[in-house]
Amino acid sequence: MDFPQNGANGYLKEKKYMTNNLIIVFIRNPEIGKVKTRLAKTIGNQSALNIYKHLLNHTEQTLRELDCDKAIFYSEKVNENDIWNANSYQKHQQIGEDLGSRMLHAFKYAFDNKYEKIIIVGSDILDLKPDHISETFLKLESHDVVIGPALDGGYYLLGMKQLQPHIFNNKSWGTATVLEDTLKDLQLLDVYLLEELNDIDTFEDLNNYKLLKELITND
Repeated sequence: MDFPQNGANGYLKEKKYMTNNLIIVFIRNPEIGKVKTRLAKTIGNQSALNIYKHLLNHTEQTLRELDCDKAIFYSEKVNENDIWNANSYQKHQQIGEDLGSRMLHAFKYAFDNKYEKIIIVGSDILDLKPDHISETFLKLESHDVVIGPALDGGYYLLGMKQLQPHIFNNKSWGTATVLEDTLKDLQLLDVYLLEELNDIDTFEDLNNYKLLKELITND
């Protein structure tokens, strides 16, 4: 599989590729004051960082044993020494002005490099399990698009086997209309919906997660 050198879509050529399926994880660089800012308004920056680091570890553990290629897309800069082992995870920096353009760039990268089924997933879903990923790849055999709806009106997972660039335009990212607007864009295609899950953005989102509440400190 031939990957781009520096400058092609802004990504670096990587070393290891094994399958025709790719899962992309969008993460924020875990730095104090820069993650879970809505949550931090209630519990403070340090506690928000503690919770986000826990969510990152959960995501890595969820993906670790999956039989597919994996790529981490960092919000600010690539970190070569973190929980994402470079022997298992491709590493890139996100490109684009908003979430839609960044996701579009990431999907284009994957399709340009001959991946057949591509999933993008967030890094703040404590209920995410390997079965959600396996189910997505399976359902892409018979559906055009797979979406994992989030309780807040967005989505935590998006899977495609052919690029649908229009779904990344004209969205109010981070609002309760994203899923509805995306489904309108996809009404002529066969879409499969996974179970609805809760992503962690506000203090109210912590209500059912005692473990996460225990990470709140007095900072």
